[in-house]
Order: sequence, then C-alpha cells, then structure tokens
Amino acid sequence: MDKIQKFLYDDLVELDKVIRQDLGSNILLIRQISEYIIAGGGKRIRPILCLLCGRIAGYKTGNLLHKMSAMIEYIHTATLLHDDIVDESGLRRGRETANAVFGNAASVLVGDFIYTRAFQIMVQSNSLRLLKVMADSTNKISEGEVLQLLNIGKSDLTEAEYFEVIQHKTATLFEASARVAAIVANATPEIENALSDYAINLGNAFQVVDDILDYAGSRDAMGKNVGDDLLEGKVTLPLIYLLKQSQNSELIKDAIENPRPANIEKIIELINDSGALFYCKQIAGNFASNAKAALTIFPGSEYKNAMLDLADLSISRIS
Repeated sequence: MDKIQKFLYDDLVELDKVIRQDLGSNILLIRQISEYIIAGGGKRIRPILCLLCGRIAGYKTGNLLHKMSAMIEYIHTATLLHDDIVDESGLRRGRETANAVFGNAASVLVGDFIYTRAFQIMVQSNSLRLLKVMADSTNKISEGEVLQLLNIGKSDLTEAEYFEVIQHKTATLFEASARVAAIVANATPEIENALSDYAINLGNAFQVVDDILDYAGSRDAMGKNVGDDLLEGKVTLPLIYLLKQSQNSELIKDAIENPRPANIEKIIELINDSGALFYCKQIAGNFASNAKAALTIFPGSEYKNAMLDLADLSISRIS
C-alpha cells in the first residue's frame, strides 16, 4: 500500500485538503468527531480506487476528481459510524470507536451529517447520472446493512446469501467509486464498464480477505479483536465452509446462535485446523484475478500497474 500511496502522493495531499475543508462545521461537536475520525487514518482504499480509475480513464486537471473521491470516503465513513453503533463495537483501527468516545447519539447524528455532506458535494459534479449512480448505490448499501442484520445468528446461512450481503455492503461502493471516476473523466461506456468490473471484483476480494482475517489475523494487524464477527453473531464465509465440513456442527451452530468468548476460541481453533481458510483464500484469489483481467483493455501505464498492485494487495494480507 505504501508504494501506491507514494505514487499518488500529490493526489492524496489534495484529497486530504478537500476532506478537511469540506467536513468543516460551525458546530464544535461535529468538528470534534469529524477530526477524531480523520485522525484515525485507515487505508482509504475507496477514494484511492476512485483516483486511480479517474486517472486511467483520462481525467487530467481540476479538483473535481478529488471532490468525488472525498465524497466516496464520506459515504464509507458514515456507514462505519453507523455500523459500530449497530454492532456495539468498541474498537476500530486499533483505537476506541467514535461511539465509545462520544456516545451513540452523537455518533449517529454526526454520521448523518457526513452522509448528507457527501450528497452536497455530489451536486458539484453537475451530473444527473452521477447523482443517480450514488443514490442507487447508497440505497443498495442500506439494503445490505438490513440483510446483514437479518442474518445475525443464522446458522443455516448459505454462500449465496453471504455473497449477496457483501455485494451490497462492500462491492457496491467500490463499483460506485469506479463509475463516478469514469463519469467525471467523460469515459466511454466500454471503459466505465471495465472499471466497474474491476472494482466489483476488487471489493469482493477485500471483503473475503477481511472475513478470513477475523479468524486468522491479529488484533494489532486488524485494529479489532480476533473473532469479533462471530461474537456479534455474523456468519461469514469461513464459518459457512466449516459448517459444511465439520463433525462438530452442533457446537458451531450453538456458537453462532449463542456467541460466548469460550465458544469463539474453540471455533477459531476449528477454522484454523480445517480447510476453511485455504478455501476462502482461493475464492478471494479468483476475485483478484478477475479484477486484473478487467484491465486488459487498458494499455500499459503507471496507473494500470498501480491498479494491478491494488488487486494483488487485496489478497497479500493473508499468508
């Protein structure tokens, strides 16, 4: 990631400037929580994706691409704020969540502020089509949040249902990042669709790997506790695979339906001893390969190389 960030250094400096300017408010609490979130860092994968897609599609001058990349980050940040409240999370990116520091009420309301600020910025594109892409995408993301809520504690969740959730919750905003970039770059439909395919597969790869890391990672690497997904009743791909293969189905179902720390330690052990992580890594690898294949219509360039590196990065986080 350092290599990509170094390559995009000037764009990321401008992006950071836009983010700090556009999240300004006369209300102190909004400024405090917004600054707390910005200072929390994060990889900024989605705005980086938007920047790369815009550049490879031919965007040259002006700051509209930076504005739209910031808008994408605002949408993502607002969903994280709300996610942490719904999940009752106390840790993200290695430090306390905003809701743990400022309380649920303040976090919900500032999340709404960031969300609506994103739509204010969208209007600056003067593109009805861009607005439609984002309106449809944010609606689909909200559907994904509800689907995930309905699936909490569901021990018979299928792979198809799992992929429906991650398509809504994760891949949708990746796709929107690419389409928005293509729109501001006045790209052809062929280029826009190629970037969309790249982004959808990239988003799926990142999410599957995130779900692997919840069982195989470390608190320091992830910035959250190992096994948090299961403790929150979330059934992800490693667990679905384990349920199909394991002799301990009753133990696993009980851990899903009645999550307790003792059970979670056992499930983590079972997952690591099974072929679940290898199976999930293969699926993530297929998504990354499909993302790279979508870029074949583009000639060689530094931007293409960075996008290929980003696809590799999506799966290199697991050994």
